[in-house]
Amino acid sequence: MLNQKDKAQRFLDMINPIKHSETEELVDVYKVEPYVIPADIYGSKNMLGRGGWTWYTGSSSWFYKAGIEYILGLKINKGIMTINPCIPNEWNEYKIRYEYKTSIYNITVKNSYKTDGIKEFLVDGQRIEEKQIKLIDNGRIYEVEVIF
Repeated sequence: MLNQKDKAQRFLDMINPIKHSETEELVDVYKVEPYVIPADIYGSKNMLGRGGWTWYTGSSSWFYKAGIEYILGLKINKGIMTINPCIPNEWNEYKIRYEYKTSIYNITVKNSYKTDGIKEFLVDGQRIEEKQIKLIDNGRIYEVEVIF
């Protein structure tokens, strides 16, 4: 939300259980399930790096909000999709497959490294000036390209 792209990714990685399961040494420190989002990672000396509150229901929803909505920038509000990424500078692009009822939205987001904000927003090759999509349940597959 503060547009601190690299810092946002580092913070998300801190609570991502996969990042704490990459080696046996990390697993020994983390000590909790590698398939559940923790509510916190302890920072005190004797428990540094250990996960906590793993079955806390709010942690997974905040992970979703941080990762999907604020870093990847995909937000759905009242049937309208917007994409406003805040990805690390080293990312060139990413893809999302979003299913809305019977329709599929294949989204490619490209980092132009030239501007802040959305430069181009295309749906099936056509430029969308509003830079948003009204989701439609019609069984079609849409190709969405966002360049920022």
